[in-house]
Amino acid sequence: MNEIMEKEINVEDKIHEIRKIHVIVDRDLAKIYGVETKQLMQQVRRNIERFPERYMFQMTDEEFREWKSHFVTSNSDKMGLRRPPYCFTEQGAYMVSSIIKNERAVQTSINIMDAFVAMKKYISKDLIENDTLLVNHEKRILKLEESLDKLSEKQSLNSIIYEGKIYDAYSVLIDILNEAMNNIIIIDNYANKELFDILREIDKNIIVISKNLDSVLIKKYSSQYSNIRFINNNDFHDRYIILDKKTVYSSGMSFKDIGKKYTFIHKICEDFFIDDLINKVDGIILDENVIES
Repeated sequence: MNEIMEKEINVEDKIHEIRKIHVIVDRDLAKIYGVETKQLMQQVRRNIERFPERYMFQMTDEEFREWKSHFVTSNSDKMGLRRPPYCFTEQGAYMVSSIIKNERAVQTSINIMDAFVAMKKYISKDLIENDTLLVNHEKRILKLEESLDKLSEKQSLNSIIYEGKIYDAYSVLIDILNEAMNNIIIIDNYANKELFDILREIDKNIIVISKNLDSVLIKKYSSQYSNIRFINNNDFHDRYIILDKKTVYSSGMSFKDIGKKYTFIHKICEDFFIDDLINKVDGIILDENVIES
């Protein structure tokens, strides 16, 4: 499957920088996943709650004109672009795998993540001058191959978890939690006993932010363990793990159910989103609604 993808589309070449963020535009992402652009966007709109602006946004008219002038070369392609395309960030491109139901979606999502990782390593603003990439093409390919080889030798920070792989999911989750030096914040609206059974063995200061926490269960837990503060809050849709207020992981499924169905755990790399999330969490903690134990 990797060979097929490489022959058909070089994913790395489809990644552009818009608003200082690496993105893939809708029509290129559709080709990568093997669907029509219209089909892709229909599925996205049906699942729009999975695509906040940090995952997907539409180019402005000015961004569209500049992008076309630099990256769209053929007249036929330009004629086919009558509206500013939607741009999918790293997380958005990966999220598409959960709504596109075809045989190549899983492997495609892995290829996309690998390409984004490689781009972050070897493409920066320092390599761009007057819109010309100052890097030898041959060396760039060699560096990309070296990067992907290294990624294959160790577990990626982005883990696909397949249905029924409960032990593997548990292992990934424990490894992430153990990365923390001192503090862990877990945001999960469906936190319950199954999650607390995992956390009771983690010797760190933990805050769990969730909605509709079971006060009886919390009282029983707190009578024996003191490593968790519970905050009742319903401001979040997605699930997050925040380590030492600097590293953030996102999960496509509630942590209590991880491994029961196909999902992913993804390390977020965008500093602007990490800062915004942590600022919001800090505000909630200051104005916390703590479940009394």
